[in-house]
Amino acid sequence: MSFSILALIGVVALVGPLLALPRRWRIPVVIGELAGGIAIGSSGLGLVSSSDPTFTFLADLGFGLTMFVAGSQVPLRDSRLRPMLLVGLVRALGVGLVAAVLGIALAALFHTGHGAIYAVLMASSSAALVVPAIEELGLGGRKVLLAIAQVAIADTACIVALPLVINPTKALGAAGGALLIAVAALAFYFLLRWLERSGALHRFHKLSEKRNFALELRVSLIVLFGLAAIAVATNVSIMLAGFACGLAVSAVGEPKRLARQLFALNAGFLGPLFFVWLGASLQLGALFGHPNLVLLGVALGLGAIVAHLVMRIFRQPASLAVLASAQLGVPVAAATIGQKSHILAAGEPAALILGALVTIAGLAIGAQVAGRSGLVAASTPGSPAPLGSTTSSAQSDTSAQSNASAQSNASTQSDTSAQQAAPDQSGAAPAGSGS
Repeated sequence: MSFSILALIGVVALVGPLLALPRRWRIPVVIGELAGGIAIGSSGLGLVSSSDPTFTFLADLGFGLTMFVAGSQVPLRDSRLRPMLLVGLVRALGVGLVAAVLGIALAALFHTGHGAIYAVLMASSSAALVVPAIEELGLGGRKVLLAIAQVAIADTACIVALPLVINPTKALGAAGGALLIAVAALAFYFLLRWLERSGALHRFHKLSEKRNFALELRVSLIVLFGLAAIAVATNVSIMLAGFACGLAVSAVGEPKRLARQLFALNAGFLGPLFFVWLGASLQLGALFGHPNLVLLGVALGLGAIVAHLVMRIFRQPASLAVLASAQLGVPVAAATIGQKSHILAAGEPAALILGALVTIAGLAIGAQVAGRSGLVAASTPGSPAPLGSTTSSAQSDTSAQSNASAQSNASTQSDTSAQQAAPDQSGAAPAGSGS
């Protein structure tokens, strides 16, 4: 590993933003990064080696941080989702049952013996893909909120289940490691919650902002690395450590400054490096040398869409069902773990990624159909509606009353400030005033 290799990785990772630039294509940035890694990796020019220890370690950092960001994007604090969780759970379980049947069938058809892995893949959803797509189109209403609740539950459950099913012989040890990580993440959450209620967390944020210490980022990374160390020691995937840490932060409320810092670190360096590494490690020669693996990838993608479409029996719109089938994090994690542990056959990790690409194509179609079918929340022309917002007049009245109250309070505070400042003719700002 050298600076020239890092520069090369940075250059090929730019394929991601370039492909994602046309909004009508709805191509996630990571697809271009994977393509760049394939171009310079073992399936392409062979300019980088995915077995390089430094490259692999940096990719592990990117993997953990990517899963941290994915966990932090699960909308745990959205109070509108809480009444929807039971229906979302029922739908996620229903999809899981159908996916289990399809997974066993595909494993028998393709003679791989990986039915449990396929079931988890087809049952999974990706909040990191679905929620931004919903926000970008301004989709809203009860049906959309139900879909988001289903995606959040499925995303969390499948990420927890994957390390247990990918190597059943070590499932007991993996379960113990997963439990230890969950306990540590819960302890981190309760600590953050206690600090928030005591007001110490707010003072901590203010100090970090005022002195430019980036303390939130430092502490978050320390906890992430600590959980990753537990994962490595107990032979559990780093993905679980990152996701658990992200969920803890999301449950308390991720500060906007921390979100920006994580975005810069992840999207600007470690995330693209991980996806380039993954692309470089994929053996496309083995995939396309065996047409059955190509068929497996397509079947996995279509199977995920079919499993989610079964939720039509619960009156879920077909467009939202297809939208909810979009997956990326779990297939990428399965491909990464399988590649490192040699559990998957040559070319099989690439087949898993191919299946994810099929569901992403479904995401693009489902999002457009949902937007045209009246699932768009009412909003001011030219501005997207809040996630899952509704159009009731009662909410409009409440919003108007809140605005009027806010204006009244602002006027009162302004008058009070003027009276307090009047005796002071020195021109000095009152103590404690913000800059």
